[in-house]
Amino acid sequence: MESKSPLRVGFCGIGRMGEPMVQRLLAAGHDVAIWNRSASKLAALTTAGAHASDTPQALGERVDIALLCLGDGYAVEDVVFGEHGLVHAANPPRYLVDHSTLSPALTRSLAARWTEATGNVWIDAPVSGGTGGAEAGTLAIMAGGEAAAIDAVTPVLRAFSARVTRMGDVGAGQTTKLANQAIVATTLAGLAEAFVLAKRSGIDTGAVPSALFGGWADSVLMQTLWPRMVTPPEHATGTVRVMLKDLNAIAELAETSATVQRVLPEVRRLLQDAADRGMADADLSQIFRIGEEESQAAK
Repeated sequence: MESKSPLRVGFCGIGRMGEPMVQRLLAAGHDVAIWNRSASKLAALTTAGAHASDTPQALGERVDIALLCLGDGYAVEDVVFGEHGLVHAANPPRYLVDHSTLSPALTRSLAARWTEATGNVWIDAPVSGGTGGAEAGTLAIMAGGEAAAIDAVTPVLRAFSARVTRMGDVGAGQTTKLANQAIVATTLAGLAEAFVLAKRSGIDTGAVPSALFGGWADSVLMQTLWPRMVTPPEHATGTVRVMLKDLNAIAELAETSATVQRVLPEVRRLLQDAADRGMADADLSQIFRIGEEESQAAK
């Protein structure tokens, strides 16, 4: 199979994840049309060879596959079905691949509307690996949809991913991503509490990741987030706001699937507390500050 797909590619949503994903598509030789609500974010990509579109509808006119990487379900619904949405293109894209993280129920609803209106395919394909994974082309993609459709778009997705795994029908990708986020969120909370415990006990916090390297407590999250607790990052790579949105979706899924949860509701309250304290757009690593402040107040 040739590395360059014949599919004409469009990308909607040029944010922390979207920009490096498009850069990887361009580097792989794809012809890419792009759209973003804030057009000012398109300059670097158009300089690199991407073609800017004025609306999602205009983008949809010129592509076979439209990739979405948007903030929430409201944004996805607007870009697809809004006044100038993809659905209004004279010949809508054959494949719509949504890399956003939504609730499985919403994904199935939107997918049904898309297929009914266009006769075309919706694939939910959330990603894991952060901005670093997008830049390196090593994202993990969890896909839901028809097997043949996922196979057809995989050559495009491999521009920014290390693997694409079909998890089942539409919505299965989102369910897998929420399971992923459950693991990430609980690990994050554990790291934050361990950091405060180590710091208040006089341990050299900067030495902890290397001391635990290779042990059972080691993980990508340990090696990535702990150093950001020691030295706060200049720019957030994952925010409290986005993780809280995902935990809300997990709570919805737990309710509809009659799943009892004990730990995640506490983590959700922690992140909501962080957001209420003005930390919604802070890097996820900084939630340790809540435990630090409460420990000081308890003295």
